[in-house]
Amino acid sequence: MRAGPRVERRRFDALDDALDGLGDRVRELAGAAQRTPAATQLRRYEPADQVVARLELSGPQRRLASVHAGVDVRGDGSTEAYLGRVRRKLIDRRSGEDDLAALRRALGDR
Repeated sequence: MRAGPRVERRRFDALDDALDGLGDRVRELAGAAQRTPAATQLRRYEPADQVVARLELSGPQRRLASVHAGVDVRGDGSTEAYLGRVRRKLIDRRSGEDDLAALRRALGDR
């Protein structure tokens, strides 16, 4: 889990436990996300364009994990779930789903 420059690692024995822990942390970080627009000489970045925290799951292997997925928390408190590590593929939400439920569904389909 990365929030700003701080990186925190946790280990879980089961996928459901990892998803529950990830969900708790996402809700905490999304509730606290309050960014103002940022500007460079070339562009202005709105809070929705800024990733303030990235929470990733990988495993079950310690090295060369076969599963990579996670949730990005944006500066406006919104979230986006994805699969992949380098080439992230956003997970489409179904009716009535939030990003955590969509991530749980996507990982359950594997």
